[in-house]
Amino acid sequence: MSVTAYIALGSNLDEPEQQLYSAVAALKNLPESRLLAISPFYRTDPVGPAGQPDYINAVAAIETSLTPIALLDALQAIEKGHGRVRTVRWGARVLDLDILLYGHEIIESERLTVPHRDMSWRNFVLIPLADIAPDITLPTGQSLKKLLQNIDRKGIERLSDSLVTEA
Repeated sequence: MSVTAYIALGSNLDEPEQQLYSAVAALKNLPESRLLAISPFYRTDPVGPAGQPDYINAVAAIETSLTPIALLDALQAIEKGHGRVRTVRWGARVLDLDILLYGHEIIESERLTVPHRDMSWRNFVLIPLADIAPDITLPTGQSLKKLLQNIDRKGIERLSDSLVTEA
């Protein structure tokens, strides 16, 4: 059985835009998965410790037969392959790949929470997600359109058009 999963992509170190292009290429090669769409890239203000460079963010839609934990493992392997080191929470990073949604499942485990616990207030997640899935409703019953009405749109700038739109 396959599901549609939405993945947040972010980087603010080592040529962030190139990191995202490379991550998109890696997503295309995920086993048991097919890349459906990539949102435009956005330059966004950093969240977390002061003094970080701006981020480049996007959201990808994939169709996958991987289990949620297998998908998480695959995404963390991509991060590691890009030199990701987990030290400071919300600190600068080469690549960050987060599972936002996995079908209509609600998952709360030690390693994974879906829907992503911070997605409902992050403009750098909601705006790119709306580019590729404007009518989506989260498994919690919240509509993306309603969430978008309540977010701050400061500190986010669209940089590009979508890279892939097969969905």
